[in-house]
Amino acid sequence: MQPLLDVTVPLVPGAVPLYPGDTELVVTRHQSRAEGAPANVSRITCSAHCGTHVDAPAHFLEGGGGIETLPLEAFVGPARVVDATGVRGHIDAAAVAGVELPPGTERVLFRTTNSRLWDHPRFTEDFVALTPEGAQALVDRGVRLVGIDFLSIAPYDDPAPTHEVLLRAGVAIVETLDLRAATPGAYQLTCLPLLVPGADGAPARVLLT
Repeated sequence: MQPLLDVTVPLVPGAVPLYPGDTELVVTRHQSRAEGAPANVSRITCSAHCGTHVDAPAHFLEGGGGIETLPLEAFVGPARVVDATGVRGHIDAAAVAGVELPPGTERVLFRTTNSRLWDHPRFTEDFVALTPEGAQALVDRGVRLVGIDFLSIAPYDDPAPTHEVLLRAGVAIVETLDLRAATPGAYQLTCLPLLVPGADGAPARVLLT
C-alpha cells in the first residue's frame, strides 16, 4: 500500500489562521469522566469553513446547493500537485498556461509561496490566489476540482468572482491545504467533506497517495 500523505491542516485553537469576520475555533471538554460524567465528550465551535474545507455552491451562488449536492466522484481520483511557487502576484490565465498541467488533468492542487505561511501560521491579506481569468482557464481545461494552500482560492480584496466562475461550472473548491510535504507531481486524492446538508461549506480530511 502506498504511504498516505495527510495534507489537512489540524484544527488546533489559536493555531489555525482565522479569515477576518469568521467564527473562532473553540474546542472544550463538555463532559469529563474525572468530574463524574460517564464519558469524555468534547464540544467544537467553528465555521463551516474552518481549517481544510470544501466550498459548496451556496457559499457564493444565490440559490446554490449545499455541501450534500456536490458529487463525491469529484473528490476521489487522480490529482496533480502543481508547482506555482514561481508565480508572483496571483494565478491568472497566463500562470495556468505556464505551469505543468498535462492534458486531461481533472484535479489540481496549487502549491504556492503560501505554503511557507504554515511554518508560523498567521493570516495575511496578500496570499497567492486564483483570479477569475485563471479560474476560467481551468474550467476550459475540464478541471473538476481545484485546491490551494491557504484559506481562500480567491484574492482577499475581491473574493466573489473567482468563486462564482468555479462554482457555476460545477468545479469543487478545496481550501486551506498544507502542501509543504507534497512534491509536485501525480497523486491519488481522497477528500471527504463532512455531510452537513444545506451547509455552504464543510471541513474535510484530505489525503494524497
